[in-house]
Amino acid sequence: MITIIDLNIGNIGSVVNMIKHVGGVCKVSSDPSDIKNASKLILPGVGSFDKAMNQLRNKKLEGIIKEKAILQKIPLLGICLGMQLLTNSSEEGNEKGLGLIQADTLSFKKEFSKQNIKERVPHMGWNDVHVLQRNSLTENLIEPSRFYFVHSYYVRCHEKENSLMKSDYGFDFDSAIVNDNVYGVQFHPEKSHKYGKKLIANFVEL
Repeated sequence: MITIIDLNIGNIGSVVNMIKHVGGVCKVSSDPSDIKNASKLILPGVGSFDKAMNQLRNKKLEGIIKEKAILQKIPLLGICLGMQLLTNSSEEGNEKGLGLIQADTLSFKKEFSKQNIKERVPHMGWNDVHVLQRNSLTENLIEPSRFYFVHSYYVRCHEKENSLMKSDYGFDFDSAIVNDNVYGVQFHPEKSHKYGKKLIANFVEL
């Protein structure tokens, strides 16, 4: 059973619909017992890093997620803000992230200002995604694939081995990250038509 962690931030109905569309079975919950019993986890989210981390802690889910990912090695997929929560920290706020992947979440505005780049923030719309590593999640994805993005912060991995996919928006950034059984995607696969369908199908089949 895939359990989609419900933090009451963002509409996750499209994630549910995509999983069902590719033949997966899922439930939406923030109940710790459901998270403990999950065979796979999806952590979606839209909005504030600090608010989301505080939600995880208030719901007593942070420790359970880490146990499932680190000790039980179940597949975990973070989507959009959910990917950023997998990192150590974010320039958006002050809370520590889950730290499941050694990476940091940084501000497009700050980097654009530093490099005198004139792109708009947020990064919104379709963009190419280039696969750097072929694994069970990226298997058979077209190169390049195109996915739908909406974000004002981007992720930079500490180590090359954790960078799964790259995209360009003024400069290259990590649009998907990985650490063993833990995956994160900055884009919205549930809104990305055939490309997202393939990626979600790959996750369902893990």
